[in-house]
Amino acid sequence: MDQQKLAVLRHSTAHLLAHAVSELYPDTLLTIGPPTEQGFFYDFLPTKNFKEEDLALLESRMHEISVRNLKLEHKEIPKEKAREIFKGNPFKLELIDGIEGDTVGIASQGDFYDLCRGGHVDNTGEIKHFILTGISGSYWRADRSGQPLQRISGTSFFSERDLKDYIQLQEDLVKYDHRRLGKQLDLFSFHEEGPGFPFFHPKGKLIFNKLVSFVRSLLDKSGYQEISTPVVLSDELWQRSGHYAHYKENMYFTNIDERSFAIKPMNCPGAILLYKERPRSYRELPLRLSEFGLVHRHELSGVLHGLLRVRAFTQDDAHIFCTPDQIESEIADLLKLVLEVLRKFGFTDIQIALSTRPEKAMGDVALWNTAEAALKKALDGAKISYEINSGDGAFYGPKIDFRVKDSMGRLWQLSTIQLDFFQPENFDLAYINNEGKKDRPVIIHRAIYGSIERFMAILLEHHKGNLPFFIAPEQVRVISISDDQLEYAQQVCAKLTEAGVRAKIDESSDTLSAKIKVAQLAKVPWMLVLGKREMAENKVTLRHLDGKQESFTLDEIVEKAQLLNR
Repeated sequence: MDQQKLAVLRHSTAHLLAHAVSELYPDTLLTIGPPTEQGFFYDFLPTKNFKEEDLALLESRMHEISVRNLKLEHKEIPKEKAREIFKGNPFKLELIDGIEGDTVGIASQGDFYDLCRGGHVDNTGEIKHFILTGISGSYWRADRSGQPLQRISGTSFFSERDLKDYIQLQEDLVKYDHRRLGKQLDLFSFHEEGPGFPFFHPKGKLIFNKLVSFVRSLLDKSGYQEISTPVVLSDELWQRSGHYAHYKENMYFTNIDERSFAIKPMNCPGAILLYKERPRSYRELPLRLSEFGLVHRHELSGVLHGLLRVRAFTQDDAHIFCTPDQIESEIADLLKLVLEVLRKFGFTDIQIALSTRPEKAMGDVALWNTAEAALKKALDGAKISYEINSGDGAFYGPKIDFRVKDSMGRLWQLSTIQLDFFQPENFDLAYINNEGKKDRPVIIHRAIYGSIERFMAILLEHHKGNLPFFIAPEQVRVISISDDQLEYAQQVCAKLTEAGVRAKIDESSDTLSAKIKVAQLAKVPWMLVLGKREMAENKVTLRHLDGKQESFTLDEIVEKAQLLNR
């Protein structure tokens, strides 16, 4: 799809909306209506606030204007003439005054005029496939001290098929929202007693622990040593690290014995203190310290969003202390590790970006240039395609960011690898080199999941609740057709459990179809149906969530489950 042409269509649809509003609610003042990545919006100052039920009426009028097949024209006119056209609209007059030169652009369709830079379809008849998606509050020029307005949002497409796909996607986003799935599957909850702080139920905690154990097993093979650092550390530490200056408004503070302390928003300073515990030799490097550390950040209540935006979360952190000569090989190994983990969980569309020096950055520009060059060299050496995100690095160093596209087409920022020359300077870190002299190490910060809580939310939505077998809290539901097979069901369940498979028996007196429905709602990956034939032949009928059925011997099903659990 040509994004530029789509933006033109959506901008034209915003004008169509404004035209409909001007006909139905002529006293409404129009402000601005640009296209967006997902559609368009137009901000209004109505005499009486719009309601959701007004959207259908507006859509209907937009379709009426569309079939009039009005020609869309754009021309430059003198500012004085524009001021005359919009003399009753202070918002348009302010915009006119802010435009350089003696002329401004005017778009017209029939007897409707709007201030505009241009870029439209030829006539209203080309605008057919659109929908208004909602009403929200806004402010003039996005200034909270300015005039409150009402924003009507929508989207449009070139074909009915694209519009239907969009509507289906919106329905899926609601249906498979991780908050809804979390409640349905009994995984986690939130309570007024702790806003923004998740409560994990047994099944949710099992998923959480499986996420940790899976990565931990890979780290053990890669020479990492796991540590644990305190949640509360003194203010002086955070001031020295730079987090106080950059994150103070997002940190929680407390006083202990007349000293000021902070609850950690990041794990880095704790790992650095551990490194400084004793003198280090070059023979110890690279020193890979991993930590599943609980951190706290104060987020405004308005931005909290299930597990995606919380006030306490667990980072799967690691801090690699290495020599400058070891950077490229460490980064290359990390790239392989991150990609292995993301692909294991079903993410195949992975985009990588190198994020460079931000406006508010610590340290000398020359060090930044050295760090960015080192990351670029590692990426090029690994023959991985990537893009440059200028100015998007962390305040202490450039980074490699990994974004994944989920099953509903959304991009999520997940893993990150950050190169840090500055904290070693701040904390005067050193190691003894092979000549017996002191040298400065480099720190590589990395997180694969980013936040375990957030990763779980994305994973739930990506798989629409149908989690991969190896991480599903309940992997197998054993279902007997009648009580005659109940003893055999217990034998099957016991053998699976002994083999490390998470299996349960449905011992209810419900019908077979009812038992299957209950298991489907619980999104159990495997249902093992046992009848007279299965019991006689020491077999099971494996029913998948999609309804597909296969027959296996008991030994075969155990082997198959163990294979998926590896």
